[in-house]
Amino acid sequence: MAEKPKLGRTRLVLIDGPSGAGKTTLAYALAGTIPAEIVHTDDLLDGWAGQFTYWARLESQILQPIASGEAGYYQAYNWVEARFDEEWIKVPVPEVLIVEGVGAGREQGRDRASLVIFVSEPLAVREARSLARDGIEMQEHLRSWRRREELHFGADATAWCAGLVIGSGT
Repeated sequence: MAEKPKLGRTRLVLIDGPSGAGKTTLAYALAGTIPAEIVHTDDLLDGWAGQFTYWARLESQILQPIASGEAGYYQAYNWVEARFDEEWIKVPVPEVLIVEGVGAGREQGRDRASLVIFVSEPLAVREARSLARDGIEMQEHLRSWRRREELHFGADATAWCAGLVIGSGT
């Protein structure tokens, strides 16, 4: 990764895209080739309604400390119990920090990112992945989720502003 660090001494990689596009798979594949820490925005959401409200937690608990050369800490959201876990998860100061999830590549973070990646696949592919991953009982939530993410990506111009776009479309 040739781009200079912009988050203290850390290179921040933001992987964004709609639900089911392959963001998590890409994050793990990337982390398997370079030393990196991964933060999943799904762990920072405050339930279904918190789809885009996690940024303040990401900023204060992870990005600011790492930019200052200190470890970040966060409490992961427990989707089964509908609350944040009591245990704090440590994010050591890495050479590369990958933040992946819907909204990760938003305007608020792009100035400190060494790379923003937008991942997308056709809706039919994403829906099939979601059904296999999340089951039929989550699909009503995910239909609303997809409508909100579509509005977000349009307003934020995330794909347009990304340094790399992967996939075959929305």
